[in-house]
Amino acid sequence: MTEQQQAIQFANPPQIDGFQARFFRDNNDFSAMAKIFNASSKAFGHKNVVGATELQNQYHNTPNSDLTQDLIILEVDQQAIGYAFTHWYDEAVGNRIFRTLAHIKPEWINRGIGHAILTHQEQRQRAVHAANPTNKPAFLQTHASDTNSYSAKLYAEFGYQPIRHSFSMKRDLSQPIGSQALPEGIEVRPSTPELYRQIWQADAESFRDHWGFSEPSETDFQRWTQSPLFQPAIWQVAWSGDQVVGMVLNYFDQKENAEYNRQRGYTESISVRRPWRKQGVASALINRSLAMFREMGMTEAALGVDSENLTGALSVYQQCGFEVEYRSSTHRKPLA
Repeated sequence: MTEQQQAIQFANPPQIDGFQARFFRDNNDFSAMAKIFNASSKAFGHKNVVGATELQNQYHNTPNSDLTQDLIILEVDQQAIGYAFTHWYDEAVGNRIFRTLAHIKPEWINRGIGHAILTHQEQRQRAVHAANPTNKPAFLQTHASDTNSYSAKLYAEFGYQPIRHSFSMKRDLSQPIGSQALPEGIEVRPSTPELYRQIWQADAESFRDHWGFSEPSETDFQRWTQSPLFQPAIWQVAWSGDQVVGMVLNYFDQKENAEYNRQRGYTESISVRRPWRKQGVASALINRSLAMFREMGMTEAALGVDSENLTGALSVYQQCGFEVEYRSSTHRKPLA
């Protein structure tokens, strides 16, 4: 594909000298995308850090997407200043979701770029929908942190409604840690390679009744195992006999901690299978994780949670000492 073929003509381009949009070219684009993501994350107080390798793994292993058509790079004077991506998936409840995400360097926000991106991505999503017909209810969906008021305003202008909220939470590890005792007959064991698939399947089973769940694919499994944040040596996975009971798939990000001069560990992918819920398994595994991180020299822990989680996860996390750091919202509208 030539540069001319790669160029995208927006229906409503921003009035910025030197602005252009093009399709993804090759893996060299991921370095610029990482810089854009990190600058955006810092500007809105999220303090997350990604690298080019992480993005490459993520985007090359996203089902129902074509990087040559669904990933666009935004440039000013041939320097990347933003990117946007769209893909689709089917929720277990029967909806088809066409999801858009975008990141723009802070200095270029509120210059008309967001309007141009969203218009283009919606056109692309409708074309993909037409090429992959379904009787399922179809929705356009995007996501924004409540620290980014510009995005919320933009989505409202396009007719999106906030339909679900989630919290990013953190916990000071200098504070006392609660009970780590598991119910009788349940124990934590090392997570060795031959167990990865079983742990993955148990995690998917646990989340099947959660809002927005979609059945994971083999591509998702490969992306999971190839991630630099895949750190089974520090997982807390509980077993009863040969059955996975529940888990906390902990990790820490050295790049992120170095960038923000902090020592944070993440207690994520917290799940307990139905037969063992309401027995204190989740809180025990979380507290074991907190104690482990403290022994490793970490000073804080963090996690994300659906604010309306039906299993009562938010209450469990609060009881374990986590407090809300910021809120994010999922925005959705019917695909007309």
